[in-house]
Amino acid sequence: MPNSNMIAARKAKNDEFYTQLSDIELELIKYREHFRGKVVYCNCDDARSSAFFKYFAMGFNILGLKKLITTSYNPNGCSSKIEIVEVEDFTGDGRVGLEDAEYLLDHSEDSLTLLEGDGDFRSEECVSLMQEADIIVTNPPFSLFREFVSQLIEHDKQFLILGNINAITYREIFPLLKENRMWLGVNANKTMEFRLADSYLKWSRVDDEGNKYGKVPGITWYTNLEHGRREEELLLYKRYTPEEYPHYDNYDAINVNRVANIPLDYDGVMGVPITFMTKYNPEQFEILGDERDLNIEKGRGYINGKRMYGRIFIKRKEEQQ
Repeated sequence: MPNSNMIAARKAKNDEFYTQLSDIELELIKYREHFRGKVVYCNCDDARSSAFFKYFAMGFNILGLKKLITTSYNPNGCSSKIEIVEVEDFTGDGRVGLEDAEYLLDHSEDSLTLLEGDGDFRSEECVSLMQEADIIVTNPPFSLFREFVSQLIEHDKQFLILGNINAITYREIFPLLKENRMWLGVNANKTMEFRLADSYLKWSRVDDEGNKYGKVPGITWYTNLEHGRREEELLLYKRYTPEEYPHYDNYDAINVNRVANIPLDYDGVMGVPITFMTKYNPEQFEILGDERDLNIEKGRGYINGKRMYGRIFIKRKEEQQ
């Protein structure tokens, strides 16, 4: 069942879910080699509150970035842009840290400029900045996830972004996953805690500074940067039996209720949960499609007349059989 905060975001277009630095560090440590010499653009991030800005500003030199750009959306007027090409040890403690990143915001007039517009990622000036960038890294508005990804694909950008696991089923997203034009990150289908905007009426906790936090299930990183996880083979241990893996009434495939229970000795088509994508190795399995791709009668698989949950239909690769 969708989280109440996510429902509120879709209805009110209130997408202010601020990712915590610890969650960013946990994922991005797997991609360090991708950032050297690159321009990174965080196009949904107010530098003063964005942990994405803090991560890249603190790690600017270690990652070997060429440039860091951040912009944010301001519905009430002009937004601002931060462009950084160098980060120094302003505090003099022998390392570049959070204090140095914050110092940049307060004292570097050259890096902070106003945009002509509101900073919407779809605006002409933000699209121009995106075209300059090599990699887009951000937590885009949940309500605009389809449009955000479509823009990235249109402009052939590398990216690492956050979304919900259910985005796998979107008409605009699933074909990209099927065609290996994007895939899930290292951390997928996790419950993550976000800092919320002050306007939220429901939250799970409040910190000592009065900031509200809410837990959201099913949060997943989406990317087209290689991270090694897709090369890991899913270990199969169960054997096929007709009793445990019933055949669909209206499609030539068996139903598998749990990814861990995919049979090791079945060579035909299998319907598996969407969470299969968190374990998908393109060298081990072939994705045939979902119910829409395969034009399954009644739009969903049925077993003994009972409508089943949505499934992705797969086969083991021939060399695995």
